[in-house]
Amino acid sequence: MTTDGGAAGDRRTPRKPRHRSARGRGAADRPSGDVPPGVGAPVPPGTQAPTGAPASSTLPTGSGPLPRGPRLAVDVGNVRVGLAASDPDGLLATPVETLARDLRTDGSWGSDLERIATEVRDRGAAVVYVGLPRLLSGEQGSAATGARAYAEQLADGIAPVPVRMVDERLTTVSAHQALRASGREGRTHRSVIDQAAAVIILQSALDVERASGQRSGELIES
Repeated sequence: MTTDGGAAGDRRTPRKPRHRSARGRGAADRPSGDVPPGVGAPVPPGTQAPTGAPASSTLPTGSGPLPRGPRLAVDVGNVRVGLAASDPDGLLATPVETLARDLRTDGSWGSDLERIATEVRDRGAAVVYVGLPRLLSGEQGSAATGARAYAEQLADGIAPVPVRMVDERLTTVSAHQALRASGREGRTHRSVIDQAAAVIILQSALDVERASGQRSGELIES
């Protein structure tokens, strides 16, 4: 048993704790309550958030609203051309009209292209989508080649308004189904089927715009 005198002799002056600077402290020295550097800090656009950071701190590249303005869509056929348009906010596609295809062998503009260009000017269209009728295999047949040539001719005439091509496989089938569901008889489809197909093309493009924040499809160079 230690006497009072012995206890007094063994008493030592306590050491003051040493404080390391935060800059030199490693992960092993970091107290468990510390927040790792960078977590919760703003993340530059286009970069990945640090591990443990809130998901909301990641900002996708290309985010931001698209330019406001109506969108048009064109369904190109050998006999008729369907035209559809959206509201300036790009929320809903509606039919405009069906145009007779005005084929010209000399490369000049037909009345159908002139009508589309007029709609572009009058509505102040922000973009025109043209359907690209690929084969079910994904390859481009003669119909797709003709639609692409039509889109290129249109792009040359309405520049700088962009023209973009979007996949429209099975669009006509979907249009027929929609018309039947609305109560239209099959024999009346011909006059409006191209408009209905254009509406489906445009609504699909609008859905892509809302989901991605970018224009849909392939840009046609003018």
